[in-house]
Amino acid sequence: QLQVVESGGGLVQPGGSLRLSCEAVGFTLENYAIGWFRHSPREEREPVSCIGSSGRWIVYFAALKGRFTMSRDNAKNTAYLQMNSLTPDDTGTYYCAPRIQFCTDSPANYPYWGQGTQVSVSS
Repeated sequence: QLQVVESGGGLVQPGGSLRLSCEAVGFTLENYAIGWFRHSPREEREPVSCIGSSGRWIVYFAALKGRFTMSRDNAKNTAYLQMNSLTPDDTGTYYCAPRIQFCTDSPANYPYWGQGTQVSVSS
């Protein structure tokens, strides 16, 4: 059982920024692709982005208009999602999930999930 822990969520005003972290616990993250997903009233598990194991390949699934940037630091066993220019539509619970193979946008292809971190964008 792989365990990841998300953190960095919170309440922010529209236009603000947050950086989410996804830390691997008990395994080496560098062997896995990492996906970020968000749960909101609009969609249960919307794919946001995914980064390959080396960090050289990144895909953004949602229509983010360049506002989000995903990265990873394998030395720290952690992946990140930098979110800028946040809007109320970005509100939701954000989850990260490791996958041993390549990135995919289907949540069903990610067998392990963290508990999520809540992001609320409101004035």
